[in-house]
Amino acid sequence: MLKEVISSLNLKPGDIVLDATIGGGGHAREILKSIIPGGRLIGLDQDPIAARMAEETLKDFKNFKLINDNFRNLDRVLSKENVKSLDAALFDVGVSSFQLDDKSRGFSLKIEAPLDMRMDPGQGLSAYDIVNRYKEKDLADIIDKFADERFSAKIARYIAQARRDKPIETTKELAGIIHKAIGFGYKGGRIDPATRTFQAIRIAVNDELGAMEEGLKKAVSWLNIGGRIAVVSFHSLEDRIAKNLFRGYSELGIVRIITKKPIRPQFEETVKNPRSRSGRLRVAERI
Repeated sequence: MLKEVISSLNLKPGDIVLDATIGGGGHAREILKSIIPGGRLIGLDQDPIAARMAEETLKDFKNFKLINDNFRNLDRVLSKENVKSLDAALFDVGVSSFQLDDKSRGFSLKIEAPLDMRMDPGQGLSAYDIVNRYKEKDLADIIDKFADERFSAKIARYIAQARRDKPIETTKELAGIIHKAIGFGYKGGRIDPATRTFQAIRIAVNDELGAMEEGLKKAVSWLNIGGRIAVVSFHSLEDRIAKNLFRGYSELGIVRIITKKPIRPQFEETVKNPRSRSGRLRVAERI
């Protein structure tokens, strides 16, 4: 939803913008085109690989700074960069396509890889730790809370049984255990039966929902009057956080909600990029 995102931010030359999830730099490149001359972009990403990719994408621009950090720390980063306030902020949350396709990261159940799922490779907790060391009940709670998986208790029980024999080390091992736990009750559906559990573990590994809520609250507080914040999410729990936070701030008279309902990707985009089909864009303006 590149066009929708850029138009919704209502950018102009001279604006100071935060791209809280720089990724490969696609959004950032279009943002920079809209804010020159005189504008400035601060780009964050907790994945150092993303920051390097974005630097290559943005090599023709000069008015930006890329920082390897979690967006929950954006207040500290902006203060260090002597940014007093923002004219716009963008959060494109969730896992990126390049992370899903990276065979070493363990995000995708379709690729044989170590159980990792860390967006920041330097952090301690990994999917391996959760799958092999968390109590069965805690595992079930994670799968239920973050995936709304009706077989959460059974999946956790099968995982606990399997790891008694040997540690569960790879994505394919974990997916196979989940398949055994719930069979192919999802057969004929659009997603693999292990997808929900993988998403739940990934969310838990990276504390994605906690970081998102913290980062959004801080970003709103940094916005100038008339400044806009846009959130692109691909998971119902992420979308709910943005929706409820914007609604709460709207009731307090802090923001005006621009998107009464989330903007969804056009059909043409979903054909070119099937992963975009679950995307939702919400926008609010500081008042």
